[in-house]
Amino acid sequence: MPLPTNLTTLDGAPLAPEVIDGKVVLFVNVASACGLTPQYSGLVELQNEYSDRGFVVVGVPCNQFGAQEPGSPEEIKEFTSSKYNVEFPLLEKQDVNGANRSPLYAFLVGEGPDIQWNFGKFVVSRDGSVERFEPAVKPDDAGLKAAIEKALG
Repeated sequence: MPLPTNLTTLDGAPLAPEVIDGKVVLFVNVASACGLTPQYSGLVELQNEYSDRGFVVVGVPCNQFGAQEPGSPEEIKEFTSSKYNVEFPLLEKQDVNGANRSPLYAFLVGEGPDIQWNFGKFVVSRDGSVERFEPAVKPDDAGLKAAIEKALG
């Protein structure tokens, strides 16, 4: 199954194909009221560090874990931009587990186990291969950065 390309942004608009086409993408299920929310800072740093090499972080708000992303799209955008200076794309809220799992997360998870919590990370290389990192893995983790470097070539 290929990476779905009909993704919708937090604003309700289609994600422009050039945002992810031909790039290494780090998809992260994010939440604004989680103990792991400070990882946003590290995600911004990753975006800044690797964007000129064809890398993009894409945040995917999810309210399935402890109802820690209850806000409206406007509230999420305001929180992430004002508190963490997030400029990378944020998609519409999605379910990452269960019967209503989004097509994006059906692709990312594949036959693997359900997402454990907020801030699960998936590095998708240009050829569509996926490497998964659990929520506790911080954005500055050496293994995560090595996976990004490898995918970037």
